[in-house]
Amino acid sequence: MVASVAATSILGVAPVWGRYCPNDVSNKRNRFNFCRFPVKFLGRKLICSTPVSRLGVDCLPVPSIKARAMDLTKEAYSYVEERIHPGFENQVDTEFHQKAGLWPQENKADKPSLHNPLLRQERMGSGWLGAIFEWEGVLIEDNPNLENEAWLTLSEELGKSPPLGFILNRILGMKNEHAISEVLCWSRDPTQVRRMASRKEQIYQALRGKKDIFRFGSEEFVRFLMSYKIPMALVSTRPRKPLVKAIRAMGMEGVFSIIVAAEDVYRGKPDPEMFVYAGQLLDFIPERCIVFGNSNLTVEAAHDARMKCVAVASKNPVYELGAADLVVTHLNELSIVDLKTLADIESDEFGSRELELEMEMEMEMEEEDKTYSSSYAAVNDDFW
Repeated sequence: MVASVAATSILGVAPVWGRYCPNDVSNKRNRFNFCRFPVKFLGRKLICSTPVSRLGVDCLPVPSIKARAMDLTKEAYSYVEERIHPGFENQVDTEFHQKAGLWPQENKADKPSLHNPLLRQERMGSGWLGAIFEWEGVLIEDNPNLENEAWLTLSEELGKSPPLGFILNRILGMKNEHAISEVLCWSRDPTQVRRMASRKEQIYQALRGKKDIFRFGSEEFVRFLMSYKIPMALVSTRPRKPLVKAIRAMGMEGVFSIIVAAEDVYRGKPDPEMFVYAGQLLDFIPERCIVFGNSNLTVEAAHDARMKCVAVASKNPVYELGAADLVVTHLNELSIVDLKTLADIESDEFGSRELELEMEMEMEMEEEDKTYSSSYAAVNDDFW
């Protein structure tokens, strides 16, 4: 007969006392049972409140290996070490609770209302994703100087002072109405603002001409996504009428299931409104939407919408687009594996972010304690 006291588990399990009886082959009783001690947790020590000799038992059996393994598995995923303030006594918590570390966690991509299990499984896979494209500078060639020339021409027509370079950079990608009323401050009257925005768009289209050119590799990439049946949306701060006209002229009619134009949103970039709206129309959760843009404003808006962003270095160098999840020179550099990797399981999607935030808070509290203790020691030194 071998008697032993099991070591205290670091997962917060109370110690057990027991024995193993190898001679009991009659199977008339369980050879593995267990009994827990009433214990208290003081700081970093476990203290048994009742001596073993007073328990009135000759031996306390040990649990079966399978049951013990199941308990440890549950505790491993549910346990989050709690901060114990010195000077307080706490009972050891051995109860099982559903916590953020338990696997499997709830998948945001899952939709229990679907009665087809195959569709639910497809949604939870990394291949279930949606693509959101910007038009100019991503799919077709863009000349940002034409945008600046249109604003300068409009300022001359209205008799306004020409906007400076940093202001032109700031309003790049914004809606015309937003830029006129809130940045340039040319007018607050809605009627005049709409008239100015319409006139600016006419000037821009006249400077641009009627011929659009695909960027190298963009048409090939769009056809590639169509072969994988990946839903695509197109977002732009341009009015819908010239945008649809340009799409038809490029032979891409019917490619995009969703088109979000200036009339559909209140604000342009860096506000994430148009990306959020496009994702809702595609019926995809934000974590499974990939935005394709060519500026840091797009990256900022996509991340604010909790979407992934692929930056195309068309007007900015690659090193200036480092905030994006992926940077390419041309879209045909991407593969389906790259897209699935971006849409793969992320901590933000499955709730692990809460654990990360909790760990960060604990580290900050520890740093504060260290700072407090060092300052306290310094005060005592100065006093003496």
